Amino acid sequence: MSYLAVSPGPHIRGRVTTQGVMRDVLIALVPALIAGTLAFGLRAILITAVCVASCVLSEYLFEKGMKRPVTIGDLSACVTGVLLAYNLPVGIPIWQAVFGSAVAIIVIKQLFGGLGKNFANPAITARIVMFLAFSATMSTWVIPNFLPDAVTSATPLALLRAGDAASLPSLLNMLLGQRGGCIGETSALALTLGGVYLIARRVITWHAPVAFIAMVFAFTAVLGREPVYQIFSGGLFLGAIFMATDYVTTPRTTLGRIIFGLGAGFITVVIRAFGSYPEGVSFAILLMNILTPYINKATETKPIGGAQT
Repeated sequence: MSYLAVSPGPHIRGRVTTQGVMRDVLIALVPALIAGTLAFGLRAILITAVCVASCVLSEYLFEKGMKRPVTIGDLSACVTGVLLAYNLPVGIPIWQAVFGSAVAIIVIKQLFGGLGKNFANPAITARIVMFLAFSATMSTWVIPNFLPDAVTSATPLALLRAGDAASLPSLLNMLLGQRGGCIGETSALALTLGGVYLIARRVITWHAPVAFIAMVFAFTAVLGREPVYQIFSGGLFLGAIFMATDYVTTPRTTLGRIIFGLGAGFITVVIRAFGSYPEGVSFAILLMNILTPYINKATETKPIGGAQT
C-alpha cells in the first residue's frame, strides 16, 4: 500500500540556494578585503579570519547545544563574520572581535530562531553593541598607506564635522580606500565592484542602495555639507550595498526597498549633521530593520481575487 506524503509548500524548488547566494556575497566582498589589506596591512586579513571563525564556531556550538540542525554549511555565518570585520577598525583587540562575533550570531541571529527569523542585521547590530561597549577601541583609526609606520587619525566624517576641509583626503584616495576608517568601508570603488557583481548575478536589486546613497547626497547638498565627500565617507557604500539589501531584514517589494533606502539615507544624514556621533549608517539601518514589517505590510499588493487580510 502506497502512502501520500503531504507537506507545506513550496513544492517547486529552484536552483537558487542559500549557500549559493551567500557564496556570491562572499565573492562580492573580496575586492573590499583586497583594498583593506593594501590599506591597513595583513592585520585586516587576521581580523576578518577571526570574525569568520568565531561566527562559524558560535553558530555550531549554539546549535549543537540546543540540539538544532547545524547550519554552518549555508555560509551565512561566514558572511556575517566578514561583514562584522569590515565594520571594525583594524586595531581592534582580537578578544573584542570574538565577542562581537558571538553577539552577532548567538544574540541577534540564533536566539530569534536562526537564519530567516532575526529581526535585524546581525553584523550591524553587533557593531552598535561593540561601539557602546568598547567606544575607545571602536573609534581609534589608522591612516592607510603602504608604509609600515601608520599613525592614528580622524576619519573624513570627523574632519567634516570639525569643519577641517583642508585635511580631507583627495577624492581619488576616497575612491581607492586611502583614508581612515573601518577595514572594509574605505574603498568606494571596491564596494561598488562587489555591488555590480551582485546585481549582475541577480542576488540583489539596485533600488535600496541607489535610494540610500542618493538620499544622503541630496540631503547633504541641501544642508551644504560636502555631499560628494559624505557619500564616500564612513560606511555608506558598505551599508547600502551589503546590509540594506539583506533578504531577511529588508522589505520584499520594490517600493518597499526604495522606501527603506530613502529612510535609511534620511536618518543617516540627520545623525551625521545633528547628532553627537559623526556616523549614522549603522543606526539608520537598524532603525529601518525595525520598520521593515510595517513597510512590507504597506507596500505588498493584494492578488487579484484575494481577500483583504
